[in-house]
Amino acid sequence: MKVVCVGGGPAGLYFSILMKLREPAHDVTVYERDAAGSTYGWGVTYWAGLLDKLRAGDPESARAVEDASVRWSDGVAHVGGATTRHHGDEGFGIGRHRLLAILAGRARDLGVRVVHEREVEPGTEAGLDDALADADLVVAADGVRSALRGRWAGHFGTEVSVGRNPYIWLGTTKVFDAFTFSFVESEHGWIWCYAYRFCEDASTVVVECAPGTWRGLGLDRGSEADGLRRLEGLFAGLLDGHPLTGRGGGREAPAQWLTFRTLTNRTWHRGNVVLLGDAAHTTHYSIGAGTSLALEDALALAGALHAEPAAGAAGLDAALTRYENVRRAELLSVQSAARFSARWYEELPRYLRLPPERMFALLGQRHSPLLPYVPPQLYYRLDHAAGRLEPLRRLKRWLGPRLAGTLHARTRS
Repeated sequence: MKVVCVGGGPAGLYFSILMKLREPAHDVTVYERDAAGSTYGWGVTYWAGLLDKLRAGDPESARAVEDASVRWSDGVAHVGGATTRHHGDEGFGIGRHRLLAILAGRARDLGVRVVHEREVEPGTEAGLDDALADADLVVAADGVRSALRGRWAGHFGTEVSVGRNPYIWLGTTKVFDAFTFSFVESEHGWIWCYAYRFCEDASTVVVECAPGTWRGLGLDRGSEADGLRRLEGLFAGLLDGHPLTGRGGGREAPAQWLTFRTLTNRTWHRGNVVLLGDAAHTTHYSIGAGTSLALEDALALAGALHAEPAAGAAGLDAALTRYENVRRAELLSVQSAARFSARWYEELPRYLRLPPERMFALLGQRHSPLLPYVPPQLYYRLDHAAGRLEPLRRLKRWLGPRLAGTLHARTRS
């Protein structure tokens, strides 16, 4: 096959690796509009389950990713002046630049052409971009604002819902020894951050707050430098004198605050064009799964293409349908968890009246479909009891989705 991947992020690069590993005769090119090494963000997170899947897909790149990652197993929450720490599952962090360099290097070693600073346009009714014209398969791995998906938006049935809270990705030289949450009460309401290290000398800090707090603190206006100084003051106890860094647009550039865009599509393929990663779906950043899901998409797509025995357009359509069906089913629980996680933060004052250790316990339960509909103190007691009694655990698993579905339907009617 001649395969063109539009977008040189983790999804497109990893898919190209898998295709060449399964069939070295495939002609695979990855086009990335940005220059090599110029990527957004600081670090990404993942969990041990992803490593197992990467080892099955390509042991060599999996080993390189694991070796370049840092690890933690504790979670820490600072709530006002109190601190609580919980031991949990092992997590991993890796710099986004480092991850892309590993995947691009592996792809090139296998014979993939990785072309930077090449903007691939979807074309018009008169014809496709030259880069796409004779491809057997075109993979749209060009992100949440995918130009390829936008070219046939009516076919894909793209829907976007925008979250309520503004947030911003930042970096710092403060190195955290655990996945850290910090909740600070300002004169205009609560503001909080998630912080985790991704290498030996740097960490990611994601700051979020309600819209009224954002405006009250003046974070909606002024330069990036002004906003960073304000945030450094608010999180001074967490940062221990270390600075925050932004995207580097210049001292007078506006800060790059965002509101999260949850994206879904009615279908993920059209002819020989298929959506991958954020071009197909997004999940709220608070569950830390975006990169993992994109890599799992790549595994599923490569597997479906090489499992389908039929040739030609019919065989390709069958493989792309198989990929879409498999991934949609696998994403259902993750997308539900992401929706409830985002809602937990949007309703944060509901939980801040709890003692810090109980609030942190419910932070760990934020994916639950039952939690928004049960008083927090009662939920904590039930969950604590369920941890010791198997019948209560079974009742919770059975009751949660049913009660949430009923109440959700009532609130929409």
